[in-house]
Amino acid sequence: MKTNNFFKFMPIAALLLLYSCGDEKNKQTEEEKVTPKVRIEEVKLVPVEQLSTFTASIQADAVNNIAPAIPGRIRRIHVDVGSKVSRGQTLVTMDAANYTQQETQVATLKRDYERYLGLYEVGGISKQQIDQLKAQLDVAETALANLGENTLLKSPINGVVTARNYDQGDLAAGLPILTVATINPVKVIINVSEGFYTQVVKGMEAKINVDALGDEEFMGKVSLIHPTFDPVSHTFPVEIQLPNSDLRVRPGMFARVTMNFGVNERPLVPDMAVMKQIGSDDRYVFVEKDGKAIYTLVELGTRINDKYEIISGLEVGDRVIVQGNAGLIDGAEVEVVK
Repeated sequence: MKTNNFFKFMPIAALLLLYSCGDEKNKQTEEEKVTPKVRIEEVKLVPVEQLSTFTASIQADAVNNIAPAIPGRIRRIHVDVGSKVSRGQTLVTMDAANYTQQETQVATLKRDYERYLGLYEVGGISKQQIDQLKAQLDVAETALANLGENTLLKSPINGVVTARNYDQGDLAAGLPILTVATINPVKVIINVSEGFYTQVVKGMEAKINVDALGDEEFMGKVSLIHPTFDPVSHTFPVEIQLPNSDLRVRPGMFARVTMNFGVNERPLVPDMAVMKQIGSDDRYVFVEKDGKAIYTLVELGTRINDKYEIISGLEVGDRVIVQGNAGLIDGAEVEVVK
């Protein structure tokens, strides 16, 4: 009988034991649930230079392709790739057969014209005849000058030979014989957002860094502002001229151009306060309000040392959480500590 009573009370004892254990667990969970401690920084406006950086490639200021107007045999190339040339310098001599033939024809027409001019003065021929002969001489002299330009090919600019497509004796047809480029100065063409259109002016300075030349900085100036916009990207081209007297900067080098569009009053927050949304490019901060962490999307501007310029998303007086923000969720209770 005693045995039966023992087994009768066993379930009740077990329930009491389980209740006691569960109650103890709840007590431990409540004790472990601690409000996160955070540090905050109040948003203030500070002067921030509006710097924008653009990437581009260095380009020659001017490029000329040296080639005859009509195909012809190359007799001599006087320069090679890398040669510095001056304006008016002869670079290529073409076959002179056509030039010599035309030169002979001009000499003949000149003699005829002088002879007929004497006859005209004594009434031997009409005014119409002398005018016709003069017109023939003018056409022949123009053709001779043209052949001269296409026999002795000269450089129209000061520059450097950047390409050579033929050798002496080749028949030049299709491709230019040489390419000459002006590399002092050089230029950089960047595409600027239409929002800056009214702020870009001719003569405006720009800082240029060339990757191949390390941290050295060069200063250029806006030389041309294109009047049209790209309808897709909503940008407009801007040309920046860069002095290059030592010829260290070469066309094709990769460059970064920084332009200053003035100063605006903007919030600055520490970089550790800014977090990146997983799976997107969104950036956000937590703002403390009434003891809770509020998820707030922000638009970043320039990074200045260990702070970010905030273009939008924050107001003056907002209390941004700068420490203790890891693992926070929107609306979580927080405790502000100094």
